[in-house]
Amino acid sequence: MEDGARLGVDIGGTFTDVALERGGRRWSAKILTTPDAPERGVIEVIHHVLGEAGLTAADPSIIIHGTTLATNALIERKGAKTALITTEGFRDTIEIRHENRFEQYDVNIDLPPPLVPRRLRFPVRERIDANGRVLVPLDKAGVAALAPHLGARGVEAVVVGFLHSFVNPAHERRAGEILARHLPGVQITLSSDVSPEMREYERFSTACANAYVQPLIGRYIANLERLLRHHGFRCPLFLMLSGGGLTTAETAIRFPVRLVESGPAGGAIFAAEIARQCALDKVLSYDMGGTTAKICLIDDLKPQTGRAFEVARVYRFKKGSGLPLRIPVIEMVEIGAGGGSIARVDQLKRITVGPDSAGADPGPACYGRGGAEPSVTDADLVLGRIDPTGFSGGRMALDRAAAEMALRRDVATPLALSVELAALGVSEIVDENMANAARVHAIESGKDARQRTLVAFGGAAPLHAARLAEKLGLDRVLVPSYAGVGSAVGFLRAPIAYEIVRSALQRLEAFDAEAANALMAGMRAEAEAIVRRGAPAAPLAETRSAFMRYRGQGHEIAVPLPTRAYRSNDAAMLRAAFEDAYRRLYHRIIPDVEVEVLSWVLLLSAPPPAEPASPPRASQSHTPRPARTRPVFDPELGEFVSIPIHERRDLKPGARIPGPAVIVEDETSTVVTRLFAAHIDPFGYIELTRTAAT
Repeated sequence: MEDGARLGVDIGGTFTDVALERGGRRWSAKILTTPDAPERGVIEVIHHVLGEAGLTAADPSIIIHGTTLATNALIERKGAKTALITTEGFRDTIEIRHENRFEQYDVNIDLPPPLVPRRLRFPVRERIDANGRVLVPLDKAGVAALAPHLGARGVEAVVVGFLHSFVNPAHERRAGEILARHLPGVQITLSSDVSPEMREYERFSTACANAYVQPLIGRYIANLERLLRHHGFRCPLFLMLSGGGLTTAETAIRFPVRLVESGPAGGAIFAAEIARQCALDKVLSYDMGGTTAKICLIDDLKPQTGRAFEVARVYRFKKGSGLPLRIPVIEMVEIGAGGGSIARVDQLKRITVGPDSAGADPGPACYGRGGAEPSVTDADLVLGRIDPTGFSGGRMALDRAAAEMALRRDVATPLALSVELAALGVSEIVDENMANAARVHAIESGKDARQRTLVAFGGAAPLHAARLAEKLGLDRVLVPSYAGVGSAVGFLRAPIAYEIVRSALQRLEAFDAEAANALMAGMRAEAEAIVRRGAPAAPLAETRSAFMRYRGQGHEIAVPLPTRAYRSNDAAMLRAAFEDAYRRLYHRIIPDVEVEVLSWVLLLSAPPPAEPASPPRASQSHTPRPARTRPVFDPELGEFVSIPIHERRDLKPGARIPGPAVIVEDETSTVVTRLFAAHIDPFGYIELTRTAAT
């Protein structure tokens, strides 16, 4: 239905958020996540927002959903009992990894244990070479003989990962058929389906992660669909992918590893839409929720993307210390620095924050749900930044005394500080952690975090955005409307899309246009079959790229490609495209060295939904009267100072508020520090601009 309501629902580790759009209007809601049955929280928050909008279950035309369930299962190791069937001699590939040390001088280095323990990894006699030729036929009897052992050990999911299957998947497909026949009800994952790319460690790791979360995600999506039908919803359910597109529930159940970064991806899309509205070419997206904080670089209205990332890092900021996943993803840095992140004092008498979180159950101490450890939210409450009676629109009263008790016991007393200074220390540490993560992420991407506009959203980000901007040397912060449910709003702007990557090595000196065209045609057909399930008649946009390198290099770079059919004389065009991309990254090229293509990428997408019409409103500069005042701790003076509190719903475009001040709304609060002044822009967004040098 053209006029149907659109729902975006985001499950976080602490809160479940919903955004509803219909007829150019928007409503939102936020409730605590229900970890024991997340689908219950989804139904509850949807009914809540429908009630506010005066709608029923028959009104929505689409539900778009993102979830952290896959991520949490990998981090907490709460997935299915999984087995790996692999080529004889390669049983330990996922344990050997790359044989490198990401922390060179740590003699007690900790590596993330494989998702599949050695006792559940089984070798099978077979061998295909790098050109796809069969050297050793598959031992079908040996595969069938494994089935009783897997059944007896209670295996819930099986990965089939053979050497060079990305070139020729015949052995994997045959082994999968045999196992499916002998193990009904057990999920089978083929590495050639999940990640058909070279480098067996990354491919096997990705396939293991997919199988590990598949039973959990499959049950969750099936339960959610059943519950939605039970409550009268008849609209389709789509899932947000880590790469920024939407897909059907069926595809999400088959490839749940592609959902690992689905929630943060929605936030990046939200920030990109704000950048488009406000004509911002360089943005730093800052999404801080209850469990984690995420930073994403957005240039020319597009979030930075990649095809690989790590999950469950053992060492914060240490590349190589996590489990690699090779899937299309919006690139961002994510750390345990959310509102629920737990603060403590370590053996060196330093305040540390996270990465563990109090989550939704029991939650921070101030929630009054049994949580006893101090968190970032407890610190913000003690500092006066959060109104204990107005949190979550007044639906949830906060216990300041409990927050003070937790901070005094675990932080203030061990350091001989007042509870206010202990709370300030917690806040400063979490802000510095986030600033450091932003600097490292920008440097690793070959970009500069400075001279950007910080777009802050998520329940906790506006509380910390101004201070983060001070640490990063940024002069402008934007807090958009509905910032507290930014990821859910971002889901509503995402297109139905699917990206496919295939490894097929080609040297440009011997470029085979016919093979490249055949490969792209097959990828287009596969992607279109998936996209058409959600967009049966929409015009589709195709984007192509390739991962290329100088021959002999260990890593490749992404190179945009034209979407036309390739010709035999296109080698010069491909080399020129590669050199342009290489020069942008490294400011030079290497002459007289052969270039090769490792992988080919095709993205197929339907048009994204349009933003509801909300033209800029006329504004006249004025200074509004505050709704009230409240004591807030001033770090410059070292004491509480009564500062103005403004209700965001009462502020009109043109309003100017000097810092210090706090602007409150149902889902979050924006802290305006002394170095910034707030201005309500024509879109109704809060714009913080620096008024003094740091």
